Amino acid sequence: MKLSVLFIVVVGLVAGGCGRDSSSGSRDISTPTTIAVKANGTITVAAAASLTEAFTKIGSDFKHTNPNVTARFNFGSSGTLATQIQQGAPADTFASADEDNMKRSTAANLTDGRPVIFAKNKLVIVTKPGNPKKVKTLADLVDLDVVSLCGDTVPCGKYSAQILQTAGVKIPETKITRAQDVKAALAAVTTGDADAAIVYTTDAKSAGNSVEAVMIPDAQNATATYPIVTLAASGNKAASRAFIAYVTSSKGQATLRSYGFLPPS
Repeated sequence: MKLSVLFIVVVGLVAGGCGRDSSSGSRDISTPTTIAVKANGTITVAAAASLTEAFTKIGSDFKHTNPNVTARFNFGSSGTLATQIQQGAPADTFASADEDNMKRSTAANLTDGRPVIFAKNKLVIVTKPGNPKKVKTLADLVDLDVVSLCGDTVPCGKYSAQILQTAGVKIPETKITRAQDVKAALAAVTTGDADAAIVYTTDAKSAGNSVEAVMIPDAQNATATYPIVTLAASGNKAASRAFIAYVTSSKGQATLRSYGFLPPS
């Protein structure tokens, strides 16, 4: 089979601030250098659950432009994925919804090179269609019967805890149902098991008319930062880097924007 020649971005890093967000202070910013490499075969991308729709589309587009490379996805909570990677689960690329779980992987020398920030996200309240409980603010969540939040160790759970603390809102634990990831938190509302949930804006958008979104003011909101990296144990680093290059390319970024993600800087 004839190998396709791909022009990909190999990340060289320069120290510098990337702006302040909810999960870290300063960090390195990637400086791209373009070189030609050959890539083929299959890669497994371990990606945060909130990336499901966007990465599924990106994977399809990536295959069209790189016919000799196939990207397969393992979507889940970033914390669960980081643990799986640490325990030796096969994966070539890791895309996290927060920097803390990525740092776990880099600290354990499980990554090849430094992670690249490729997207950001915000949080939003979702209710049943029509917002029957008339939820307008985070404070209104206290009066509901059941509120769906991600688990304490899950990125969306950490972000939710942060914004509730910022707003001075304390929901009784007896009213909270905990979800394993953001998709499960959203599903609790769409299936009628919860009156409301706090999820990413991208998940609210993907749910369409099955939920109603209640915006959270920026002063109370949090910014989720998404890094991606090739893993040291990858058996196909060239293809992994090609996928990352596509994600960070203008086409990949346009797809992420279409699903509601914010630019990386």
